Amino acid sequence: MAKIAKTMSKKKNHLFRFLAIAIGAAIFAALTPTIVQAIEPTSTVTTLESLDKTTTQLKLSIDTSWVLITGFLVFFMQCGFAMLEAGLVRQTAVVNTLAENFIDAGITLLAWWFTGFAIAFGTTSNGFWGADGFFLNNAFSFSNGALEYAMGAGGSTAPVSTFTLFFFQFAFSATASTITTGAMAERTDFKGDLIYAFIMGAVMYPIVVHWVWNNGGWLNKLSFHDFAGDAAVHTVGGCTALVGAYLLGPRPNRVWGQMPPAHNLGYATIGTMILWFGWYGFNCGSTLSMDNTGLIGLIAVNTTIAASTGAVSALLYIYFRIRQWHLFCALNGSLAGLVGVTAGCAYVMPWAAALIGLVAGVVVLVVVDVIEWFEIDDPVGAFAVHGACGMLGIIAVGLFGHPALTINQKAGLFLGGGFDLLGVQLGGEAAIVVFVVIFSFAMFIPLKALGILRVNEEADLIGIDVYEHGASAWPDVYPIDGSQFDDDDDDDESEYQEDLTPTFK
Repeated sequence: MAKIAKTMSKKKNHLFRFLAIAIGAAIFAALTPTIVQAIEPTSTVTTLESLDKTTTQLKLSIDTSWVLITGFLVFFMQCGFAMLEAGLVRQTAVVNTLAENFIDAGITLLAWWFTGFAIAFGTTSNGFWGADGFFLNNAFSFSNGALEYAMGAGGSTAPVSTFTLFFFQFAFSATASTITTGAMAERTDFKGDLIYAFIMGAVMYPIVVHWVWNNGGWLNKLSFHDFAGDAAVHTVGGCTALVGAYLLGPRPNRVWGQMPPAHNLGYATIGTMILWFGWYGFNCGSTLSMDNTGLIGLIAVNTTIAASTGAVSALLYIYFRIRQWHLFCALNGSLAGLVGVTAGCAYVMPWAAALIGLVAGVVVLVVVDVIEWFEIDDPVGAFAVHGACGMLGIIAVGLFGHPALTINQKAGLFLGGGFDLLGVQLGGEAAIVVFVVIFSFAMFIPLKALGILRVNEEADLIGIDVYEHGASAWPDVYPIDGSQFDDDDDDDESEYQEDLTPTFK
């Protein structure tokens, strides 16, 4: 009996367990739809929010990488300018040219940090200059002890941080002042160079940039088209260079109608190729984003075509004039094409870019002759390349702008758009030229009055490298010693100057 009772008890326990499982399963089945309905929306929302955040972060990372890398290319153009100018000047001014190009970057950075970036991209004040962001004081903030980075700037909606935008635009600013050193090479007082480079980076260049690229700038509101800086960079640098060269006067032993030969065309060629390479950062990077990859490709193609046709047209033009294949002219022709397409690289079709380069390659050589006729000494043709071809590039947008590419969907004159776009381009460029020329005279004349615009006359005798830097790039050809620094021994100094004078060619 006891055994039977024990067996019955086990069966009851199994039965109760089965019933408990069955009841639990029934309850779970009944509540599952409710649980799923309660969980599913939250899960979906969480997933979508996470995906959206990840996508935004990825886009920011790509855009930041793009802008920084292209900014590095633009900054590398400083090396290109240094090599180009060092190759085109005479051997007694190579060290001075390299020193000016190098230190201009450092001086411009400080000026851009102090006031330049704020004036250029700060919140607009009546469309003429920015009013905030000095010393990058609004580039970051603190929230609950955490550092937060600001995006864009008061006058820019660029999809990158303020720091990234600052660096990219600084590289452009350095280019503007470096253009000027070429036209003023071989005879500028080094102190004067430091001063005018700072003023350009702190005030002059930023004001023009505000007009053109700031969202509240008066030219920007008129839909003035200057994609990568024909007006903002090249016109500013070129016109400033022309005024500076005019006020300085010619280099020693200058014979008009006979440009002193470049002392090292190897340097000049390397410098030009570096500039061409860096120009891809200059033009393509001005998109400030990787959103439109097709446009970036178009810009790269237009840039390359214009450089190529500029080089070819300049080479052919000079060949038919003097029956020689002139390397210097081909180099400046390629640069002319690059400058000529800078404003419209995102607004014109490749055929137009080819035409712009062809015209620019001839214009640069014609303008060099005109400047020579006026007896203004421009050792590297800075105004012809940057000033004249920068203006050409602005006008070209008004002639060849494609309605599918322009900001306001207006076509250029030659594409049936009438004079609307061309009129804005001409008026805006004229305003910039007038402002820059007046500002340049106001900047250089006080320096000239103080005696720190042109180097001391002694430098014309012994060479600016020796006088300003106590160095020579070619000590085996152009030796230096301590005699020129000995004020007590006039005979030795006179003898030394006499020996060095024939080195000018």
